[in-house]
Amino acid sequence: MALRILIIGGGFGGLAAANELRANLPSDVKITIIDRKDYFMMDLVKLWIIKGTRKFETSKRPLNTIVKKGIDFVNEQVTLIDTGQKKVKTATKELSYDYLIVAAGVELAPEKITGLSANGMILYDLEHVSKIRQKILDMKSGKIVFAITGMPYKCPPAPFEAALIISSMLQEIGTRKNISIDFYSLGPITLPAAGPEVSKQLLDILESENIKFHGSHKIMSVEQNTLKFEDQSTANFDLLIAVPPHKAPQIIYDAGLAQEGTFIPVKRDCKTQFDKVYAIGDVTNMMATEKIAVPKAGIFAEGQGIAVAQDIISQIRKEKANSIFEGKGGCFVEMGTTAGYIYVDMFAEPNPITRLDKPATEHMVEKEQFEKERLEKWL
Repeated sequence: MALRILIIGGGFGGLAAANELRANLPSDVKITIIDRKDYFMMDLVKLWIIKGTRKFETSKRPLNTIVKKGIDFVNEQVTLIDTGQKKVKTATKELSYDYLIVAAGVELAPEKITGLSANGMILYDLEHVSKIRQKILDMKSGKIVFAITGMPYKCPPAPFEAALIISSMLQEIGTRKNISIDFYSLGPITLPAAGPEVSKQLLDILESENIKFHGSHKIMSVEQNTLKFEDQSTANFDLLIAVPPHKAPQIIYDAGLAQEGTFIPVKRDCKTQFDKVYAIGDVTNMMATEKIAVPKAGIFAEGQGIAVAQDIISQIRKEKANSIFEGKGGCFVEMGTTAGYIYVDMFAEPNPITRLDKPATEHMVEKEQFEKERLEKWL
């Protein structure tokens, strides 16, 4: 019987793992990706849709192109993960596995904040980004508020990038002087995972663009044009752009992979408590230190996917298997026509290393190249 490797999720982690496996295993090993979406698009494109330099239709890539590479694709929602029987069920199929990689990502949970869906725009919601762009273009004066309402959230620099991009758009239009931008976050500093130094550098960049940052603000509810905080204070807005709380998909809790309301706990080998079941990417919680978790970012999901694939390859080849996630990577911080770059080494001793390279036009080129290279390699 041929070996079967199932991958739940066709995002960064799932695609990186599938490609690494296919390149290093014989063709009789069956590799299957299951995803309810029929396309792949990097989240970073959402900011370019707001900016007006990209459209969704021309940025998405069909996932079924992986079939040409000898990787099967099932375009259905997973309804059950049965680790006892080593099976995964979808609406119409029951698939057995020898190895399972859970790369299911996270789901947005705006319903956890009363009034958020009714009174705010969700930055990470694909259906909202083009609406956000239109609202920015139509706005003549008033107050834009950004709000991080839950932690951890994916792609930590993205909301700050959005604020800087929108500030730059308003300057081009000529309305920036009439529009204030305020940023409220649950965290005490801009990027808690990146540490105080990088957070201060990012704060300086925000302040240089007249974007006011308010840390340690826990939002309890949203009313029409008003944010209500835990300490009873309020803030008014004309346009609210929010990052909602995140949660794991329900199938993760049903399978006992994580406790309700949390993410799958893994160490650097990405193994779960179940035999031959791995978890990678945003759906996981991997601690770098007692207090700092590996951020939910595509570059780290990719690194975890490759590490897991190499571990499975070693096992199948009966070689010593001890592949672990390196924890090195970075994120671009776009600001109009330039971008900074945050480099991270999460497992450096004695503490994680982070640094923010100064904004430069070459980083914008590198960001576009980052997307292009992976699309060509994976799909």
